[in-house]
Amino acid sequence: MTSEQPFDSKAFLSTISTRPGVYQMYDAQGAILYVGKARNLKNRLSSYFRSQGLGGKTLALVSRIQHIEVTVTHSETEALLLEQNLIKSQKPPYNILLRDDKSYPYIFISDVDAFPAVRFHRGAKRAKGRYFGPFPSGGAVRESLNLLQKLFKIRQCEDSFYKNRSRPCLQYQIKRCTAPCVNLIDEASYQRDIRHARMFLEGKNNSVIDEVASQMEEAAQRLDFERAAELRDQVSALRQVQEQQFVSAEGDGEADVFGFATGKGIVSLHALYVRGGRIIGSKVYHPKISLESTDSEILSSFIAQYYLSSVRDIPSAIILPFALDDADCIEQALTEKSGRKVALLHKVRSDRAGWQRLAQTNALQQLTSHLTSKENIYQRYLGLQELLDLDMPITRMECFDISHSSGEATVASCVVFDENGPLKSDYRTFNIEDITGGDDYAAMQQALERRYTRLKKGEGKLPDVLIIDGGKGQVSQAMQVLEMLQISEVIVVGVAKGPTRKAGFEVLVHGQTGEEKVLKADSPALHLLQHIRDEAHRFAITGHRARRAKARKRSLLEDIPGVGAKRRRELLKYFGSIKEIENASVEEIAKVSTISRNLAQEIYATLHPDSQ
Repeated sequence: MTSEQPFDSKAFLSTISTRPGVYQMYDAQGAILYVGKARNLKNRLSSYFRSQGLGGKTLALVSRIQHIEVTVTHSETEALLLEQNLIKSQKPPYNILLRDDKSYPYIFISDVDAFPAVRFHRGAKRAKGRYFGPFPSGGAVRESLNLLQKLFKIRQCEDSFYKNRSRPCLQYQIKRCTAPCVNLIDEASYQRDIRHARMFLEGKNNSVIDEVASQMEEAAQRLDFERAAELRDQVSALRQVQEQQFVSAEGDGEADVFGFATGKGIVSLHALYVRGGRIIGSKVYHPKISLESTDSEILSSFIAQYYLSSVRDIPSAIILPFALDDADCIEQALTEKSGRKVALLHKVRSDRAGWQRLAQTNALQQLTSHLTSKENIYQRYLGLQELLDLDMPITRMECFDISHSSGEATVASCVVFDENGPLKSDYRTFNIEDITGGDDYAAMQQALERRYTRLKKGEGKLPDVLIIDGGKGQVSQAMQVLEMLQISEVIVVGVAKGPTRKAGFEVLVHGQTGEEKVLKADSPALHLLQHIRDEAHRFAITGHRARRAKARKRSLLEDIPGVGAKRRRELLKYFGSIKEIENASVEEIAKVSTISRNLAQEIYATLHPDSQ
């Protein structure tokens, strides 16, 4: 084996241009290490090879460099765009990498329907209508939709469900809809409610309140006191919502606002999303920083990747806690991508200053919480290491659990914890087959064999500790599987419920020694084992319920003779959901064009076995 030749930085730098561009650093195996951009390539690359003043992580990067590729660009903005494309495609380990790269959700209201619905939307904006957002998460959209239903009683059902109603649904009964499906509201009144909902989503709360208050007074003058009372309640609800939200001047608020805090190698970024003058949601980020950088460099890298390497919308104003060194370059790139002027602001006043303070306060609180959580996790790992008498720190643990309903749809879960806590990207579930229903030992054996056969083949990383939710029997099963696969370096620990079956009285079973222990209720090691055991239990139940629901949903229609894919599509198109088909009578099912009365009776009988 030949030794690697050190990278000749002096010879390399003598050939580098002073123009803007992008550089890609590779190791001896040709794997990408880092991608960067520079206004002056020679100056920037020279900074990596100076004799002093480099941080530990930068030195670690430089020691691995065997090759650097350089691409010259016309401008720094062009270099920034190329850099983000390369980071997104190559995912270099020494760059800030954001996992959040999905399209963001919106609220959609059609412009072409007489009685349009207000709906959740994600993806391409092809339909004609208004899109409000983006919202930071699906939860934020659902919360807003729930609020709109309470305030304006606008339908949110699918069109297929809406068009086939013969009587009002439950939403009308609980005063969440005015039942346009059965003409209990005229088009003009419904469109008025739609207009108010649009105004509310645009942040024009005061105008909506004024209009509704005027309608309330008119109703009172007409002596229509029932209608006046309804409008009074609506005004009260609108004012309550307004008090709970931070509202700016109407229509004057569209911005993403970021707070920034660092400490002990951790970065906390808190984003507030303001649309139509209202804060519609927030999100916290803890990007992993591999190279020691200034606050400006960290925030610049985050903002560039956040907007340029994703499909998310770019607001006209991005409010930051401090100025960025390359703000002009980022502004120009964002302006080119969005097709409109985008400003990076850090000196703001009035309502924007309030948002900025709120984002910064949250970033500091999230940093404190994150540091405290990491310290707690460290103490728990240290306690377990001492308990198991291990020489090396624990860096990876896996825990298995089994879930089923009287032997039906058995699922095994495998959850993974690393030194930072749950590593959800490595979680796995196993659908257990060909065993006697309810045989947890056989289920555990099958799951362990499947999991560790793959790991033995190099399809993943073996854990330091394997946690089994069970006592001596389950631990013995795990030891047999590991022995069969000739895996000896994994410590096995069982967590069995004690005689009282209460939390804090668990019995720990050491697989290698057979020793049993009951830890004190305040033991950090016990807390860690309870955490991973409970997470495995939760994940197993989730997997089991999904499998059971899938099996039961399939049996509803797919097992009925004569109901093929086409007829299933027609049934679902006509009724809107499986639940509505279950609620339908034989006569209603027979109204579907491809369903005869005899087949309708067969479908009804299958869906209602108790009626026979």
